[in-house]
Amino acid sequence: MKPNYGAAIAALCAVGCTVSAANAQDSLAQANNPLANTKALNFQNQYFGELSGLDEDANQFYLRYAQPFSAFGGNWLMRATLPVNTLPQAGGGHETGIGDFNVFAAYLFDMGNPAISFGIGPQISMPTATDDALGSEKWSLGFANVLFNATNPKFQWGYLLTWQTSVAGNDDRADVNIGAFQPFGMYQLGQGWYLRSTGVWTYDFETDSYAVPIGLGIGKVTQTDRAIINAFIEPQYSIATGGDGQPEWGIFAGINFQF
Repeated sequence: MKPNYGAAIAALCAVGCTVSAANAQDSLAQANNPLANTKALNFQNQYFGELSGLDEDANQFYLRYAQPFSAFGGNWLMRATLPVNTLPQAGGGHETGIGDFNVFAAYLFDMGNPAISFGIGPQISMPTATDDALGSEKWSLGFANVLFNATNPKFQWGYLLTWQTSVAGNDDRADVNIGAFQPFGMYQLGQGWYLRSTGVWTYDFETDSYAVPIGLGIGKVTQTDRAIINAFIEPQYSIATGGDGQPEWGIFAGINFQF
């Protein structure tokens, strides 16, 4: 069986809040809504400075695209993520290449309040990795559930919950059965600046491995004629980990565009 470093790292492809911006004071409150009814293109990077049980670091760069659409008499949001992974190898050194492609579609419920967004729907991960060690070599299915509450113009909060399990693929590779929960909060400082915390908590039901990172970062939302830009950086530290290959600390940063 091939080694599988940091299964939780691969799971992050399915989560990682699409912090995208939405129009003046209300735009700032909605700036980090993963379910914003607009197109979004995000460039995000998650660096892991130390993996538990290993004297190694790792990195994931995410290219993400979100697109609202209508189907089955309702409104949906599709989000696709293509990761570029840099992961440690069993023989030493690191391997860099494309990881497993992930996409989910969330049905958007009418909550009776435009400041509250709630969506849930299916997700799929595909074995698109350019190297066996950079992906699971499995097809996985699951769900994604998102809540975003912007009723308070000063503080917004919510969560992204995902779960996926393998349904096909290389039988010589470990099965996938991973859940992730991302509670997030943003505190508006004024003039587009805000504080943020968006650490992704992961649990591997196959190995009982887990990581609980807590983050504290800062971001800036800027509105232009063509797009709304959200740039941020967020150091994160895991208050609890279990199993090898889990992130002990890291830095999450990115720049997101909403059109």
